[in-house]
Amino acid sequence: MRKPRRVPPISVVPTLLTLANLLCGFAALHYAAKPIGITSIFEWNSLTVAGLLIFVGMFFDSIDGSVARLTKSTSDMGAMLDCLADIVTFGVAPAFMMLQLVNFYYYGTESPQGTIIGPEADDVFAKAIWGVAAVYLCCAALRLARFRVETDSDDIESHRYFNGLPSPGAAGAVASLIVLHQHLLFRSPDASNTAVFEKAFALGIPFVTILCALAMVSKIRYAHFVNRYLAPKQDFTYIAKIIVPIVFASLWPQITLAVGFTAYALSGPLLKLSGYRRSRLDRNRLDSDR
Repeated sequence: MRKPRRVPPISVVPTLLTLANLLCGFAALHYAAKPIGITSIFEWNSLTVAGLLIFVGMFFDSIDGSVARLTKSTSDMGAMLDCLADIVTFGVAPAFMMLQLVNFYYYGTESPQGTIIGPEADDVFAKAIWGVAAVYLCCAALRLARFRVETDSDDIESHRYFNGLPSPGAAGAVASLIVLHQHLLFRSPDASNTAVFEKAFALGIPFVTILCALAMVSKIRYAHFVNRYLAPKQDFTYIAKIIVPIVFASLWPQITLAVGFTAYALSGPLLKLSGYRRSRLDRNRLDSDR
């Protein structure tokens, strides 16, 4: 029989940050499973609280690796634990939030309590929505596994770009749109004028979910936002540009998050299309010079 390898000592602070990310994902599932309505947390909607917890988990996920590199305590166990936490916070939680949202606006308030769209549903649409959530979860797991295999170093230079949409970016795009949906409904004074809007918006989010799922397993290049745009040293003009989104986020947080994550999800395909068009123009210019 093979003797099991001894687990090396782990660094306390990075591990606690990773576990905080995992707990945020678990708490997001807890609030997403509640009936859609006002909670005791700042009187926010239950899906809004779930989305906020995903963003908090995103914060812990963005700093645990930096803290591990700063303390020179990176390890294979820490990387594995990080992937396990990410699959809950950025895979299971946003997929379940999407199911709950569509379930509420598809079946309506007259549906039995606890009814969830699933493979046992009688209609094709409900089964398809559950399939979208399942595909998103599988793509998130594949995306995290591929990242762990492709990343052979823990230094910052190896984390400048991603192959495929990173799972936090995909989760942010889905969760931010759900939070914006709930925010707009809460702020709307006339419920009769929002009936069509709330259903159309809610039933459109699965389309965004499947696009994010496909983007995660694609080979489209995405910039690492933290390492590329929030590096320790930047010029003065760049710092000035950062102030603008911060001001917008402080005034309209729901809209800023939705616009920001949607723009990031679209940045990869747009840059790829721009590069393809530029290379095609360069080839045409060379051919004309000849």
